[in-house]
Amino acid sequence: MYKYALPKQLKGKDIKIIRKKLNLTQKEFAEFVNISYKTVERWEAGNNDITGPIVTLTRLLGNYPYMEEEWRIPDRTYPLRLWYMEDNRVCTIIDVDERNCRIKIYNYTNDNISRAFGKEEHPTFKDYEEFLESRCFPRTRDKMKLMLRELDLPFYDPFMIIEKTEGRMAEDNYWIKIER
Repeated sequence: MYKYALPKQLKGKDIKIIRKKLNLTQKEFAEFVNISYKTVERWEAGNNDITGPIVTLTRLLGNYPYMEEEWRIPDRTYPLRLWYMEDNRVCTIIDVDERNCRIKIYNYTNDNISRAFGKEEHPTFKDYEEFLESRCFPRTRDKMKLMLRELDLPFYDPFMIIEKTEGRMAEDNYWIKIER
């Protein structure tokens, strides 16, 4: 007997219904579910049974369409964007307006340990500055001037250090991608 109340296969018309419910083009849907555009196009044009993980995923998306919006990357709010990553997983996106000392964050994990600002949903600019410094070697580090020289930096500036090191630390898999 069945262990889960999930279909074992679906048809292209089912994919199209879910895709339309999410208000996505074939290309957007393909990107969202991490498959090729040609695959979505072929599925929707055909009448063959479709099997595999896409069956469960489309069922979930049909029942919880807001999931697509939760995972969508928004347009930048401010001129600078930092992607706080764990390996290849986006944990937090931080949009920064340095001139006016404002930030806006978007969390993509419920794990507070993996979020750039933990459980804080509305960090201040000071929190942002402290976060940057936390992803660098300490200001008080022995032989700091040698480390700065190795990075070709004239002085200790957390943002400049992160530009050079991606905020990588020896003891974890987190890093920061900077987008201007």
